[in-house]
Amino acid sequence: MVVVTCRISVRSPESTSCPLHVPGAGAGGEVSWGNIIGVIGHDLLIHCLHRLSRWEYGAIASLNRDFNSVVRSGDIYRLRRKNGVTEHWLYLSCNNNPHKWKACDPSTGRWIQVPKMPPTQSSYWDSLAVGTELLVFGGYGRVSLRYSILTNSWTWLADVMNNPRYWFGSASVGEKAYVAGGKDSSSGNVLSSAEMYDSEKYTWTPLPSMNRARYGCSGAFMDGKFYVIGGVSSRHEVLTCGEEYDLNRRSWRVIDNMSQGLNETIMGAPLLLAVVNSELYAADYRENNDLKQYDKLDNKWITLGKLPVRSKYKDGWDMGFRECGDRLIVIGPPNNSTDEKVVELHSWIPDEEPPVWNLVATQQFTSEGPFLYCAVMGC
Repeated sequence: MVVVTCRISVRSPESTSCPLHVPGAGAGGEVSWGNIIGVIGHDLLIHCLHRLSRWEYGAIASLNRDFNSVVRSGDIYRLRRKNGVTEHWLYLSCNNNPHKWKACDPSTGRWIQVPKMPPTQSSYWDSLAVGTELLVFGGYGRVSLRYSILTNSWTWLADVMNNPRYWFGSASVGEKAYVAGGKDSSSGNVLSSAEMYDSEKYTWTPLPSMNRARYGCSGAFMDGKFYVIGGVSSRHEVLTCGEEYDLNRRSWRVIDNMSQGLNETIMGAPLLLAVVNSELYAADYRENNDLKQYDKLDNKWITLGKLPVRSKYKDGWDMGFRECGDRLIVIGPPNNSTDEKVVELHSWIPDEEPPVWNLVATQQFTSEGPFLYCAVMGC
């Protein structure tokens, strides 16, 4: 029997000749990176690597062709998801035409430059992160691209939605994403339809339609259910009702007045929502710049405190509000700042105390907003 003790430290791509000591591996007990997989086995190697930080995977993939294949196969991320090993990174773009994306690790404040997106023309974009992918939809739903962290590259999406749309609500959980509502990319009609995307199979599956057609709505995943909240109806009415989709029953339930008081006077401006530890929060930027929490029992919103950033526009397009694991992240222009090219990222871990925001990172963009696109990838 050969007992393997796996202790790997990745410093840089230049360490390709560094031997790994494996007891019983042969003369001297040393194995080069070139045949390590054959010695300890593919499954055991992945088990050793899956607890390393995602920051290390680029260096690992550069060691040799076999290691590159291990990282790009996605097996590491599937094992991480199975064992609850998750890092949440924020993907951010601040531009009217978001070809340039950056990734930020909120736990360290470090940034990574994402490869530039292929050139396309669009006046509005939607984005969401699911599994190991960032999906970007432009051209009013007619243009779709996928960025994969496995290959660190962009590809055009051949597997588009069954009903291409824009201004829709969405939420992700694990390797699946849910979208609902929006406007039809061909006719501009307001939609009640919904779909589920499986990032492992690259497939879109139709879901039962909502009770109300709506666009400019927001999505959230809470307590194992998909929620679509707010938006505007086909009659151009601002909706304060929400809808809850039960994945097991495959049915929708209307929740009256679910977004009552949250920026409901702004036509078509999506609500800024995030779920942390099965609690729903909102960035209410319209009047008092408040952080609010949803009371599930009484169907009302409770003010917790103030936000550390402030939108310079009435519709809040220059702000982001996302959950990153056990923390809330709010992104936007610094309070009392006139520089439209700077955004700040602040975080707060919800507890019973009033929110105390911590500045995570500051980012300077080369082009002015007002649009800010952000998505969180947890893998």
